[in-house]
Amino acid sequence: MSIFIKIVALTGLGFTIIPSLLVFTDHISFEMHTNLMIVGMILWFVASPFWMKEKEL
Repeated sequence: MSIFIKIVALTGLGFTIIPSLLVFTDHISFEMHTNLMIVGMILWFVASPFWMKEKEL
């Protein structure tokens, strides 16, 4: 399960970084950029707390 959460979190992070580069190079429209960024934000903020939470002693 931990590997799955890491993959989802990193995918969300990718969806927040890569669309910016693609819109800068004029490969996608700004509307598509906005949609991908929203999906990436949701994926990142849902999955990353489970990935990065500290283990209790």
